[in-house]
Amino acid sequence: MISPANDLFSLAGRTALVTGGSSGIGRTIAHTLGRAGAAVVIVARRTEHLTRTLGELHDHAISAAAISADLADPADLTRIRDQAPTHFGEIDILVNNAANNIRHPMADLTDDDYHQTMAVNVTAPYLLGQHFGPRMARRGWGRIINLGSQQSHRAFGDSGAYGVSKAAITGLTRSQAEAWSPHGVCANTIIPGFVLTPLTEPAQAIPGRVEALAARSMTGRNATPADFAGITLLLASDAGAYITGQAICVDGGFSVH
Repeated sequence: MISPANDLFSLAGRTALVTGGSSGIGRTIAHTLGRAGAAVVIVARRTEHLTRTLGELHDHAISAAAISADLADPADLTRIRDQAPTHFGEIDILVNNAANNIRHPMADLTDDDYHQTMAVNVTAPYLLGQHFGPRMARRGWGRIINLGSQQSHRAFGDSGAYGVSKAAITGLTRSQAEAWSPHGVCANTIIPGFVLTPLTEPAQAIPGRVEALAARSMTGRNATPADFAGITLLLASDAGAYITGQAICVDGGFSVH
């Protein structure tokens, strides 16, 4: 028997942890999961953005909490793992959205650029998954949603260390799915196209770049964070129970060319 749509997409009783949840795609994801019934814990570095987004979530009667942390700091990662479940209970949905985007030409990247990028973009998602994934598996239900990039599949726009990290994210997702999907935990990567967010402001500042990228998309426009609400809800809910280990492009056809 097929469940009603409201049941398939309901997240009532679930708790989500969203890194980079104070702005851009992460902010939209936090709102989406919260409006579907989940309690939401958002993580970001900038306290003013966290406070603003937390207020917005509360204004929509969403149970929400915030943790100010730097994902490149191992001590902060430990604090996130310890504190997140204290707000609304065990984490059922982990969204690894936060990213460090250093897009210098490859020859100009420093060792510190590389280490910082990998710490935020790969090591943090790996360690958070290693902590929460087995706990989800023991409870028999869980969702891990990792945010990738066009650079997960192709060199594009000074990919550099960022491209290395985002290629690694798709591999991490497959490994997580292999390990925990037999126990009810689905792990997937969302691959955006070019999204108009604070993270891409340096690229947006290049004359003609936004227009050229929009023209490359089959829809004729660039993405906004709102374009990721539907796919996130699908992957986070019971509606996505048979989707795992996938890298799903949500890019207006950008990657087809």
